[in-house]
Amino acid sequence: MNLQEEFENLIKKLEIELKIKGFTKATISTYKRHCLEFLKFVNKEPIKVSVDDVKAYQANLSDKGLKTSSVILKLSSIKFLFHEVIGYELINQKVKYPKREKKIPDALTKEEIKRLFSVVSNKKHLLLLKFMYGSGLRVAECVSFKLKDMNFDECIAKVIAGKGNKQRMIILSKDFMNEAKFYSEKRKMKSEYLFPTKNNPNKPITTRMAQKVIEKAAKDAGFDKRIYCHILRSSFATHLLEGGTNIRYIQELLGHADLSTTQRYTKVNTEQLKKIKSPLDN
Repeated sequence: MNLQEEFENLIKKLEIELKIKGFTKATISTYKRHCLEFLKFVNKEPIKVSVDDVKAYQANLSDKGLKTSSVILKLSSIKFLFHEVIGYELINQKVKYPKREKKIPDALTKEEIKRLFSVVSNKKHLLLLKFMYGSGLRVAECVSFKLKDMNFDECIAKVIAGKGNKQRMIILSKDFMNEAKFYSEKRKMKSEYLFPTKNNPNKPITTRMAQKVIEKAAKDAGFDKRIYCHILRSSFATHLLEGGTNIRYIQELLGHADLSTTQRYTKVNTEQLKKIKSPLDN
């Protein structure tokens, strides 16, 4: 067996292991891509790969100017391959992960949200954007959402997503709930998904389709800054904080395992900052 065949067999085993552990399709695809890239870089039998090979790969990534988050994801993929599939500890204390950048999340003001929504005439597209903002969903959770998980009477819904199909409860706005009910009952094509593709009711729209919707809305609304799906989720968290909602509840609604992830939104709580007077004004 040549190296190429060995790499392909290993990637197949990796895919099986990831599926067994409940990783999402998107994560499986990402891990496979990163691991194959690394194997081709070292170009040797996997069992002979050393820590020095990993460091050389890291240096190569640094030369390419990759973001810290991308490097960490690649290293995590490689670690999983060698620890869980091949069965030996390649990435240990000698391999230093780059420090994560502590970026403040972007968020829109309430006026900007209104402006964005006001230019969307397509009911399905507007419903999509309202769902991401009104319930704080990740784009992947939003596009794959099924009608059966929505409780119209209680204004809540269940979201199943991520590694291990974790579940959490989310809130629904009354405005969204009424529109979603009307839209799903009146549409010609019956589907279990709230947002099925145009020609196939058995498939939900893709995350890329959702991104195109918000990009068009941003362009039509005349925004001169980048507007993307996740900014609606960030705006949801920020506006709840500005309204006085306990951060622990927001953590639950967002599905954050670690409170520190949610606490990043306290740094964009601009409404509270505006209430503070500069000592110069006194």
